[in-house]
Amino acid sequence: MSIIENITNVYQNNPKEFHRFIKFALVGALGAIIDFALLNVFKQYFGWPLLLANTMSVSAAIVSNFVWNRLWTYPESRSRKKRTQLPQFTVVNLIGLIINNIIVVGLDALFVVYIGEPWSYNLGKAIAIGIVLLWNFGINRLWTYRGL
Repeated sequence: MSIIENITNVYQNNPKEFHRFIKFALVGALGAIIDFALLNVFKQYFGWPLLLANTMSVSAAIVSNFVWNRLWTYPESRSRKKRTQLPQFTVVNLIGLIINNIIVVGLDALFVVYIGEPWSYNLGKAIAIGIVLLWNFGINRLWTYRGL
């Protein structure tokens, strides 16, 4: 059985988990808007280096995502202490940030020759967000929000 078939079976057999993923993805979409907006403001208007601009924009999105996931995606998680849950969420997202930075900076270097800035790093950012969404949901579900 393939990975996609396994994932499909999990969601078919557990619609509540599918709804959590949809909520997680919507929260992530809000985070992506924040991420893209700040990345472009920091890079284009303030002239920050791409790595710094991306790190700061992702960090702001992480804070937003934590708050909204705690309030909406996993409301039952509010019974757990933030001082336990926030560090777990942060560790997962810091690894996601490293993955994101590698993808954005790497793809920017590849794409800039063909499509120029700001398209090069924005395309890299879109690809990175899609990949990191899967990482963040999977690991946060197994660790930060386990048993919910």
